[in-house]
Amino acid sequence: MAGPLAGVRVLEFAGSAPTAFVGTVLSGLGADVVRVDRAPAAPAGERPPENPLSRGRRSVALDLKSPEGIERALSLADRADILVEGFRPGVADRLGIGPETALVRNPRLVYGRLSGWGGQGEWAGRAAHDLAVLALTGALDTDPATGAPVPPPTAYLSSFAGGANAHVHGLLAALHERERSGRGQVVDTALADGAALIATLIHQWRAVPGNHTVTDAPHYSFYAAADGLHLAVAAIEPRLYQNLLEQLDLTDDGTLPDRADPAAWPELRALIAARFATRDRAHWVKLFDAVDAGVAPVLTAAEAAGHHQLAARGAFVDVGGTLQPAPASRFGRTPAGAPGRAPLPGEHTDEVQAEWA
Repeated sequence: MAGPLAGVRVLEFAGSAPTAFVGTVLSGLGADVVRVDRAPAAPAGERPPENPLSRGRRSVALDLKSPEGIERALSLADRADILVEGFRPGVADRLGIGPETALVRNPRLVYGRLSGWGGQGEWAGRAAHDLAVLALTGALDTDPATGAPVPPPTAYLSSFAGGANAHVHGLLAALHERERSGRGQVVDTALADGAALIATLIHQWRAVPGNHTVTDAPHYSFYAAADGLHLAVAAIEPRLYQNLLEQLDLTDDGTLPDRADPAAWPELRALIAARFATRDRAHWVKLFDAVDAGVAPVLTAAEAAGHHQLAARGAFVDVGGTLQPAPASRFGRTPAGAPGRAPLPGEHTDEVQAEWA
């Protein structure tokens, strides 16, 4: 194993996509991640398409409804550094694999619980889908220019960017603290916690007079080119905005609508949109690639890997014949290896049981 977490053992109980993302991130940092699948072991044969949320770990198949399966799961937890589960609150405890049991057997275990709303409050057992979580935490606060909630962002904002990433941070912090105390602990993270945290900027906008969101601003929006493909414009700083106007051949001679006045935004948006609509996206990509104006093409997932900036970073890797996002951080002294393929359920049951014995 390579990477800064080489030698760290992570036991992941298969469940929600955010929990799987935690395992993928930790695996990308070099941890030995073993996933417990409750489904029977998959028969040998042709593999399904590669799944980025399953890559880089091994799989054991256990029946968590049987005493034998629970004991085998706990025996793996006895030898793990981190345990990650994303069951609804109370489920792991009812199964007999909750922290009260696992931490008694392995006091150094960092026990991670990731759920939608957390273990407290009237909504603890409710479903927590991204849009509802974002709405409750202030991340969709109304735009002052329109009085309407901001358009919902992509569906992984609270579950992955908020909850799962916050959980990874918490697990690693507890792992670091264990080196001083010699003791593990429960790390309890809710998607709502992470969503509220990443909405800090929204709350800052509300706390500081004069600040406002820019989600409906013409200099922070999407525009269609002549071929129907889109470009994103994020020309917030005056320098970027000036470069944008110059490339669009819009002279800021005092006759342009004032971008600082929300009442002028519809007219300014129409002018910018009309210019972008005169040429296809390839023309604008070539033009703005040489100028820092906060403009980028809206690429498909397939196109993204071929962009020169992402290619220079190695932002995508080939795993089992499919391009997938690479682990994000780059380490100068302890680089992580390439992600491994997604396992079949139960593919490594005997191997892991012997190795972690």
